[in-house]
Amino acid sequence: MRVSTAQFYLQSSQQMSSKTSDVNEQMAYLTSGKRVLTAKDDAVSYGTLAGYKDDLANIEKYKRNITQAESHNSLQEVAFSNAEDIFNKIKEQMLKANNGAMSSEDLQAIAKETRNNLDQLFDLANSQNENGDYIFSGYQTEQQPFSQQVDGSVTYSGDSGVRELQIAKNIKIPTNQTGDAAFMKVDNAIGDFSVSYPPNATALNANTSGVAVESANIIDRGAYNTSTGPHTFTTDPITNDLTVTDGGGATVFPVLPTLPAPYVAGQTISFDGIDVTLSGNPLPGESFTINEQAEISIFDVVSDAISWMEQGVVSTNTEQHQVNYNSILDQLSTATSHMTSRQVDAGVRLQVLESQESRHLDSELSISTGKANIEDLDFAKAISQFEQSKIALQASQQAFSKVQGLTLFNYI
Repeated sequence: MRVSTAQFYLQSSQQMSSKTSDVNEQMAYLTSGKRVLTAKDDAVSYGTLAGYKDDLANIEKYKRNITQAESHNSLQEVAFSNAEDIFNKIKEQMLKANNGAMSSEDLQAIAKETRNNLDQLFDLANSQNENGDYIFSGYQTEQQPFSQQVDGSVTYSGDSGVRELQIAKNIKIPTNQTGDAAFMKVDNAIGDFSVSYPPNATALNANTSGVAVESANIIDRGAYNTSTGPHTFTTDPITNDLTVTDGGGATVFPVLPTLPAPYVAGQTISFDGIDVTLSGNPLPGESFTINEQAEISIFDVVSDAISWMEQGVVSTNTEQHQVNYNSILDQLSTATSHMTSRQVDAGVRLQVLESQESRHLDSELSISTGKANIEDLDFAKAISQFEQSKIALQASQQAFSKVQGLTLFNYI
């Protein structure tokens, strides 16, 4: 068979190119340390690896979200812990201020100390993270949530938005607690109503008996919503019978035509879908009013405590002064419990985040192991194949070198 020089060169070139490609391919496996680089290496394994890589990418995303959520909730937990400590101090100051040995000057000094505590609470409510974002503003992180007005009251300028981050395929966790829920909506210690007592001892209906509303709750919302408020409690100056009138002046307790009966201390009074329990016995002519208010701002609670202290030593209307003290102290205890529950909420979220992070680490290890079993290279086998490919390439190059120099003139 006759072989042309051009054909010989073409075949030799193709053969050496193929052997070179084999060597380069083996080198790529050795360099990467992977057995499967493309789908042609192992189509089934390549598809499985793609799934593993997606799972690992998702886990990495979830871990970043967990880190971010931990940072936000940790900041809020610390803020609530500090707020709880401040409220405990204010309660101690109130107990100290109720000591009969205190002078008016002493009470003013305690009031000043309590006002400093109020300023600290205000600063905590306006806490910012490392990026300068307000942590209690809801979605409006660039808006300072709380501001003090000229009259000393505090208003909330954030919103009620709760941000969430996905920390697993079907799990999202809140990263913030809004300022209105945390600081402006503390449960009223006596229930759903606030009480307006006579302003001073000289009023005709002054509270000289020390009677107080122990609890007042709406038990039938439908009946209450159709009633007219506010409701006023009055003790008849002659008969000492207790009556309750609504905002229109109609008597709602006792229900007519039943004759009024003498009030018994501790008795629960029911009217217009409301249950009210009083402590103590009102004296003839005394009167007070209840208005719906289920939630109270912590700033108002502390401001009430400061106002009570700033009155100094009271020589008149002492019974009402003590009623106000008891009411403020109860509300301070409720506010302290509120801060504790908020701190617990943040702590529970941190526990969930820690637990989920641990699960991700376990999953990541399992997936990485499965991925390695499929794609990791058997170096001993790969090196053997590489050496074989390299020898084949060298043999091909040597054969070409020897044959391409042969001509018929060598034999003449």
